[in-house]
Amino acid sequence: MDAASRPAVIVDSGTGYTKIGFAGNVEPCFIIPTVVAVNDSFVNQKTRNSSKANCLAQYSAGVMADLDFFIGEDALSRSRSSSIYNLSYPIHQGQTENWDTLEKFWQQCIFSYLRCDPEDHYFLLTESPLTAPEHREYTGEIMFETFNVPGLYIAVQPVLALAAGYTTSKCEMTGVVVDVGDGATHIVPVADGYVIGSSIKSFPIAGKDVTQFIQQLLKERGENIPLEDSFEVARKVKEKYCYTCSDIVKEYNKHDKEPTKYIKQWSGAKPKTGAPYTCDIGYERFLAPEIFFHPEIYSSDLLLLYLLLLTSVFSQLPLTPEELCTRT
Repeated sequence: MDAASRPAVIVDSGTGYTKIGFAGNVEPCFIIPTVVAVNDSFVNQKTRNSSKANCLAQYSAGVMADLDFFIGEDALSRSRSSSIYNLSYPIHQGQTENWDTLEKFWQQCIFSYLRCDPEDHYFLLTESPLTAPEHREYTGEIMFETFNVPGLYIAVQPVLALAAGYTTSKCEMTGVVVDVGDGATHIVPVADGYVIGSSIKSFPIAGKDVTQFIQQLLKERGENIPLEDSFEVARKVKEKYCYTCSDIVKEYNKHDKEPTKYIKQWSGAKPKTGAPYTCDIGYERFLAPEIFFHPEIYSSDLLLLYLLLLTSVFSQLPLTPEELCTRT
């Protein structure tokens, strides 16, 4: 069977998570944190002096460093339980910063998670709307030279999001996408499937800021959470318990009147000792996502998201705001 007769592999790598799967499926096969844990002892051994006596040892250390690594939740678990593993996040604010680490990450995604031969499938990868052209070249080099893929297409994430939002059989590829990721938020106008680059707006608050705000609120309230576990607890609280509300004051009142109904409890175990601990999850459930709509509670020098959205929409001529807003 040739690649055209097999489903394409889709890899959507973001700052926080990578979604991987096969074309035709309703949802991704795996959603993995975009992080790699590397054994520091081998990395440090590679950087020692390069005398002849150490050449073989350095070569062996290099081989082991290339093999002894973990990705995703396994990487986070290794880092919390052992000090010899250092976490590396290859993508920052939507842009790739460490190509070697990202290549390792993709390697595990393809061979260990999807368990497929990259030479037998076409690949669809995604990128941020502000990605530099040379980053596409690096991506192509890795895919064609390292994984020997037969074909590759790199799509802009907001364009795919617009395509996924079809509500009728008519494919209308004109609209505005508010693309909120873990590391970056972009307002992206699209006309007939093409991004209007001059009108892209960036919003300096993203999913990671929500996580950090929850972490800050829990710390200020004095919740009993181990320091090394606080960020991961905040991330899981965000994903499991947070929601948006129409009126903050009413939401405060509801929590105060019926705390047993609205306040949740988080249970965990300290990563190094295994000792159990609990903490209450209260106002942060609705207060943390509110920083997108009222950023002044998080930082005093940020523009409102809807103002950036309007600026992007009304800068599009000859397209009318009505044409764009029908698909916002």
